[in-house]
Amino acid sequence: MTEPTVRFGEILGHRFARPELLTQALSHPSLGHGRQHRRVTPYERLEFLGDRVLGLVVADMLFHRFPDEPEGWLARRHAALVCRETLARVAVSVGIDAALQMSRGEEEAGGRGNPATLADACEAVIGALYSDAGLDVAAAFVRAQWEPLMEEATGPPKDAKTALQEWAQGSGKPLPVYRTIGQEGPPHDPMFLVSVEVEGLEPVSGRGSSKRTAEQAAATLALERLKG
Repeated sequence: MTEPTVRFGEILGHRFARPELLTQALSHPSLGHGRQHRRVTPYERLEFLGDRVLGLVVADMLFHRFPDEPEGWLARRHAALVCRETLARVAVSVGIDAALQMSRGEEEAGGRGNPATLADACEAVIGALYSDAGLDVAAAFVRAQWEPLMEEATGPPKDAKTALQEWAQGSGKPLPVYRTIGQEGPPHDPMFLVSVEVEGLEPVSGRGSSKRTAEQAAATLALERLKG
């Protein structure tokens, strides 16, 4: 493991018994220069593991932090805390953006500042911590980074569909109507196009890898139109 990676492990507060795990977590798949096309990389496997560890630890934090909240409120808080934007924010705060190794082409394309890339790398680092030292060490990192974020929210966040529905109800209008108007891509990697209609507003559409995410994207655009 290179000296910069060793120093980054110290920043995380953990000395790796298997330092190659951290190297893998900080090695973007683009370093394969195409040779890894359609093959699972160690980075992606650690990302998969880290995603599950993060979800569990954040759920446990919320369960104990908000003992009187119903499941729906906890679920909305959880979704906000493990979303791409939050992960990218943590990645930047601990320096993952600077430590991440990637191909020149990926970097020139803006990969180092791409929220999706940073979120994946953050999950990979959590996966590396868990794989090297177990849940206690990985959870300590998550708690240190996520507790301040948890305290920022005074109430459970509303997803875009809920916010749009409440706006329509508060304005005396019919509930928003969502329609799937298109689907692109292969069956194993589809992209859905969904429109939402609200009385008094031109229909707007959003895209997503599932109908649910496409509906959320459309609702988000509708709310932006309303604010505008």
